[in-house]
Amino acid sequence: MSKFSNEVQQLLAYIGGKENIAAVSHCATRMRFVLNDHEKADVEKIQGIKCVKGTFTQAGQFQVIIGNEVSVFYNEFVKEAGVEGVNKDKAKQTARQNMNLLQRLISHLGEVFAPLIPAIVVGGLILGFRNIIGDIKLLEEGTKSLTEVSQFWAGVHHFLWLIGEAIFFFLPVGITWSISKKMGATQILGIVLGITLVSPQLLNAYAVAGGAEAPVWDFGFIQIKMIGYQAQVIPAMLAGFVFANLELQLRKIVPGYISMIVVPFLSLVPTVLLAHVVLGPLGWTIGSYISSIVYAGLTSAFGWLFAAVFGFVYAPLVITGLHHMTNAIDLQLMSEFGGTNLWPMIALSNIAQGSSVLAMIYLNREDEEEKQVSIPAAISCYLGVTEPAMFGINLKYVFPFLAAMIGSAIAAILSVGTGVMANSIGVGGLPGILSIQPQHMLTFAGSMIIAIVVPFVLTIFFAKKKILGKK
Repeated sequence: MSKFSNEVQQLLAYIGGKENIAAVSHCATRMRFVLNDHEKADVEKIQGIKCVKGTFTQAGQFQVIIGNEVSVFYNEFVKEAGVEGVNKDKAKQTARQNMNLLQRLISHLGEVFAPLIPAIVVGGLILGFRNIIGDIKLLEEGTKSLTEVSQFWAGVHHFLWLIGEAIFFFLPVGITWSISKKMGATQILGIVLGITLVSPQLLNAYAVAGGAEAPVWDFGFIQIKMIGYQAQVIPAMLAGFVFANLELQLRKIVPGYISMIVVPFLSLVPTVLLAHVVLGPLGWTIGSYISSIVYAGLTSAFGWLFAAVFGFVYAPLVITGLHHMTNAIDLQLMSEFGGTNLWPMIALSNIAQGSSVLAMIYLNREDEEEKQVSIPAAISCYLGVTEPAMFGINLKYVFPFLAAMIGSAIAAILSVGTGVMANSIGVGGLPGILSIQPQHMLTFAGSMIIAIVVPFVLTIFFAKKKILGKK
């Protein structure tokens, strides 16, 4: 008998049988099902299976959290069910049939940024470390930083900028590559397109913003400004989607025997020209408006209200997948204002969810089976991975989820009210403080304490008063 034989049979029965499975795949911790009829899945019974740590539906897929042994479970399930597994991309394509237009747009956006997140997080950690050694006055009675008294640390500070610059200044290259990969266009051409947006031949975007006069390509009858789009998100996205769609359409109409020559040329060259004439300026304008509106909202007299609402609803946004939009906004804020006041609230929301799980560990301290799920969930949540905590614990009981939302809202009010800014996106948990600008680290630490204490206390209070459920 295989390791998960009983559990596999139970899941197959409770999910509606083989005939209810349109597609199945898995990721690092979850089984991903595209179901023909979601109503046939008995969620309560599925969550009662011993190895199941939670379930949720996102992006048209019914997802069952198994944990680190999901690959073993998946192989046994596919064999038992007699279904053919598919890769994640194929499952996502099938799942979109169950989505409305907005859900499809959000799904596409999430798939564009998901491959970029590891690089962005690394960049955030690097900038945070450079903060500590280069900007915080730690030595000689608080008058000098490490880089001012040590040549070694000065060299480290200088060297690390090589990586930070590669990640953030040349972000358009990653975006156009990711779009090309996602849409099935030629990836190397997507990379080339991105490079043409940040080439050293072009006047740096930051210099343009500072009022410098850009050189031009002079075609006699028209002149095109040679402006770079370093760190710009929307120009790269517009260019990437135009290129990928153009290439895919050309493949359909160009004969195969000349497609290798004609398709790359006719898809790349017009897109690069269009990017510098129309898409780049248009995207820059759109991005500036979006970032300005968000920044103005967070720094206005009503910024506390915006913060309270965002801090309260961010966790529910994660459930719907709408949180993927914040990646683009954060990156645009970084480009326009040299930092983001949105991302700190995201880190606080993640911490708050972890604190509610911590309270559940305390409440269920005699339950060894419960602790096997909740302790790893709390640890991963404090390190920025909220999925096991939210779907495995907090949403299961409901009241911890609400407690975390309230704590997140209060912490966000303090963060925004004191003008906390992060240099970049970072690790969305306790290590997130490394990405905060040095002058705001102390007040952000205060916000973190709120995000830890308030959800913990409220979760215990709600449990004792049996609000929204029982312990």
